[in-house]
Amino acid sequence: MGLSKRIEETSRLIRPFMIAGGRKFRLKQVDPDDTGGLESKQHAADLLASGVDRLRELQEKLYAQGTWALLLIFQAMDAAGKDSTIKHVMSGVNPQGCQVFSFKAPSAEDLAHDFLWRTTRCLPERGRIGIFNRSYYEEVLVVRVHARLLDAQRLPPSVVSTRIWTERFEDINAFERHLFRSGVLVRKFFLHVSKKKQKERFLERIDTPSKNWKFSAHDVQERSCWRAYMAAYQDMIRHTATADSPWCVVPAGHKWFARLVVAGVVAETLAALDLQFPRLDRARRKELDVARATLERERG
Repeated sequence: MGLSKRIEETSRLIRPFMIAGGRKFRLKQVDPDDTGGLESKQHAADLLASGVDRLRELQEKLYAQGTWALLLIFQAMDAAGKDSTIKHVMSGVNPQGCQVFSFKAPSAEDLAHDFLWRTTRCLPERGRIGIFNRSYYEEVLVVRVHARLLDAQRLPPSVVSTRIWTERFEDINAFERHLFRSGVLVRKFFLHVSKKKQKERFLERIDTPSKNWKFSAHDVQERSCWRAYMAAYQDMIRHTATADSPWCVVPAGHKWFARLVVAGVVAETLAALDLQFPRLDRARRKELDVARATLERERG
């Protein structure tokens, strides 16, 4: 299969999972175990390899051109495969052009600022791809599910209204609109895994010595809040999926398919920018000609 056919097939596979207008979105629309009709894991691996190669070429142009930046946001329940997806999809990207930040529980300094502060400091520079492993969306997910965490932010009582989550959605939309207008494209991925699959992966972490370090008893405790989290994710996507900053709800029951979808979205996003290597003006070209002549005159 030629490259153009692989690009076309990958584009077809990712299309159903892109949410650019979320008002009517329901999480049940996406089956966590969906594989887009692909029955061969090897075929998916071939498509992923092509996607990674394409991404490598596009990222080189993004870095050289230095006008756009790309921010990739990953949100998911534990054991959905965020780390491995980031690792595999970005495996061919030049490390100089990529920045990864993982956001854990906020520090005292973080809590002394507005909820966008700690992530804003980590936005990618022009020409770079920034990756947020969790992000400011935690403020409408874990903080919403565990309301006590809101108290730790010491907000003035007058600004904590019954509309606080809607207001935070509004703030996030305004922030992402500002980023787009500043040349930072935002693509957001929710790695959607079933509760059953999460259980399987937790047990695997417990039973495999080399994976023990990944397991936390706290992760099991969070399973009791599964329904609340699913409701929060659905509401988040419905309120923050926009044409400029869409969500991709990635079926993550099969990691090989999740990686293919993410790679496809990232490559397609960059390809739409029509990136080009910078063209040299006459003065710069003359400078190179002089440099060439100097080098050629050298002995040895």
